[in-house]
Amino acid sequence: MIFSDVPCLLGLRRRHPGLVGNGESMKGSLLFVLTLVHCLGFVWSQFCPASCECSEPARTVKCVNKNLNEVPKNIPSYVTNLFITRNNIDSLQEGTFTQTLPDLSSLSLSSNHLQELGNYVFKLLPSLKQLDLSNNELENVSRQLFQVGPGLSSPLLELTLSNSLYNSSMITSLAGALQYGGLSNLQKLDLSGNNLLYVPEGIFSSMPNLKHLDLSNNSLLSFQDGVFANLSHLQTLDLRHNSLKNLKNTTLLEFSSHPGLSVLLSDNSWVCDCNIEPLYRWLKETTTLKNSSSLVCSYPENMRDTQVIALKIPELDCPPYITDNSLQTSYVFLGIVLALIGVIFLLVLYLNRKGIKKWMYNIRDACRDHMEGYHYRYEINADPRLTNLSTNSDV
Repeated sequence: MIFSDVPCLLGLRRRHPGLVGNGESMKGSLLFVLTLVHCLGFVWSQFCPASCECSEPARTVKCVNKNLNEVPKNIPSYVTNLFITRNNIDSLQEGTFTQTLPDLSSLSLSSNHLQELGNYVFKLLPSLKQLDLSNNELENVSRQLFQVGPGLSSPLLELTLSNSLYNSSMITSLAGALQYGGLSNLQKLDLSGNNLLYVPEGIFSSMPNLKHLDLSNNSLLSFQDGVFANLSHLQTLDLRHNSLKNLKNTTLLEFSSHPGLSVLLSDNSWVCDCNIEPLYRWLKETTTLKNSSSLVCSYPENMRDTQVIALKIPELDCPPYITDNSLQTSYVFLGIVLALIGVIFLLVLYLNRKGIKKWMYNIRDACRDHMEGYHYRYEINADPRLTNLSTNSDV
């Protein structure tokens, strides 16, 4: 606990000597009470939660590896850097932070087994600039997670979400929070290590000031047209360690439309056939990629580890494609086979027409016998006299 401000209470007597006499006034009493409440409130706000370590000179509070199930209450108001990491906090909801922390600028909530993030979680943190939610297991993320109020923009500048999703399908839920979170001030976003297969359309549409985007260590195969179109201030795009086999012309044009953009593309699974030509020509002309020699072929086997920029395009093989004529031939052949099967089936029915007719008569007679039996039993059950007769005959 911190008691550096307790002397303000001890100074009350010196500032108000008349309050200890028998003739104290009503006005003096009221002033004394107000001063006392203020001092007590200020001192209480500087207490350090029992599960945390606090440093007022460094304006830092650390609640690390304490097996916490919720965010501690009564966090000192002086805090600028707050670390609540390696605990067992599985959910953050509106009201999780019970008090306004006006100076808090950096918050780390990494490695807490977080699964659910609700509405307006950070609205009482008006100065929050850096937020770390990495190494969690997010399954449910509200669209209003980052919102701080109607029509207001979040103060966040840096957001870290690396290794934070339970599985790659959760990117859809997270995309809503990023798209509708009022993150117009965001400058750095880290989505690395989430095994993403694709980037949802519009996920970056509300981030016009984004400068650094990290999508490395995922399983990205390609990009939808226009996914990077609105990022006019983008400076760094990290796409290393993905599963990119090729890049479309539209994606390459988006890269070229951002002046000063640096793209990192190494350690991908480039397929060096004739379809690699747009990427090859882009590498020859662009200054966006600083180290073009780091791009090497993974397939086919005879081209493995060959630099993409050193390829000889006329010598590259093209994968076999089904042409329109061959496709039409396949449909015609399938139609002939089905027609032949139908003719054989009708022929079999014709040759066995007498047997089939006899079989149908037998089924009809059997059904008629069963129906007559049911009708006879119904008449006996409906007439008490027949019922008694049936019973006596049985005896």
